Amino acid sequence: MATTKVTTDVIDMSGNAGGLTWVKGTTAQQPSGVIGEIREDTETNRTLVYTDETGTAKWINLKEEAISTSFTVDYLVIAGGGSGGVHQGGGGGAGGYRTSYGTVSPITLNGGTMESALSLSVGTVYVVTVGPGGAAVSGTGARANDGVNSSFSTIIISTGGGGGGTASLNVGNAYDGGSGGGGSGDRATTGGSAVTSPVIQGYAGGNGIEGASGNRSAGAGGGAADPGDAATTGNGGDGGIGLENEITGATGVFYAGGGGGSAQGNGGTGGSGVGGTGASNTTGTTSGSPNTGGGGGGNDGDTGGQNSGAGGSGIVILRCTKATATLGSGITVNSTAGPGSVNGVAISGTSDYYYSATAGTGTITFS
Repeated sequence: MATTKVTTDVIDMSGNAGGLTWVKGTTAQQPSGVIGEIREDTETNRTLVYTDETGTAKWINLKEEAISTSFTVDYLVIAGGGSGGVHQGGGGGAGGYRTSYGTVSPITLNGGTMESALSLSVGTVYVVTVGPGGAAVSGTGARANDGVNSSFSTIIISTGGGGGGTASLNVGNAYDGGSGGGGSGDRATTGGSAVTSPVIQGYAGGNGIEGASGNRSAGAGGGAADPGDAATTGNGGDGGIGLENEITGATGVFYAGGGGGSAQGNGGTGGSGVGGTGASNTTGTTSGSPNTGGGGGGNDGDTGGQNSGAGGSGIVILRCTKATATLGSGITVNSTAGPGSVNGVAISGTSDYYYSATAGTGTITFS
């Protein structure tokens, strides 16, 4: 093939809106080469230049930067809270609290674990599960229900809160969970323990006391920031404190407060306004707040038909720079039920968006 030389160094192709086509051919058709030649290999789909930059003249591929599909995601994963006990019942433990977002640090009070943000990939399908709270119970022999785990993929799993103790079960100990439930006001009265490994998810429930008739009082469920209070004579323990988190850009939003213990005097209050209140012999109990993982309040009823407080459902919140995602079936994110496209909620003053999963199990794929 003849070589055509252009003898001027001024070539103006600015009036052409197309592209310049290089010489191309198979690898076997590759010529011996002259310094400065460029060609396209039709087998590898790579552009090559003949150069001696290494000291040996040869054909080499032009450098190509890999297209990055990874991005960083901060998360808040809260499990469902445990229900309160129903007979001289302890408060339910808060759902497990795990986060990588630290505008308000989860290391306040008794310590906690601040985790690292996740590196995810565009186009990869991730499974999200939002755990419901433990259902309320009634009847003197009913065992309180633990909350259900919440998770993001298999990477971050938060453990459901432990149910509160119930005296009529002969063993009034509360149950273990992300945070432990409170001990009952009768029988054995030990509060449940919390998950502390591999990361701290919450704190233990408080103990109840078996006083004389009229003075039996139950312990409170633990919270994300500290243990549930132990009961005192005639007074149920107050629920363990939850934690504020600003991952959505909003301030004053608390998660994972423990449920208050019941008493034949004064029921305990719920932690941080999201745990349920424990009942007294004159007032009813309340449930943990939805989508906070708050524990349910304990009930003091000595007869059937009186309900304990249910645990609050959990929540999974993801914060990143991606403005859209696609949902699979079975999950609700930003009030949109899958499947289909969902827009992230813009966070004022930043380039970030958040996705708040409030119910179900399903998939999310970022684009």
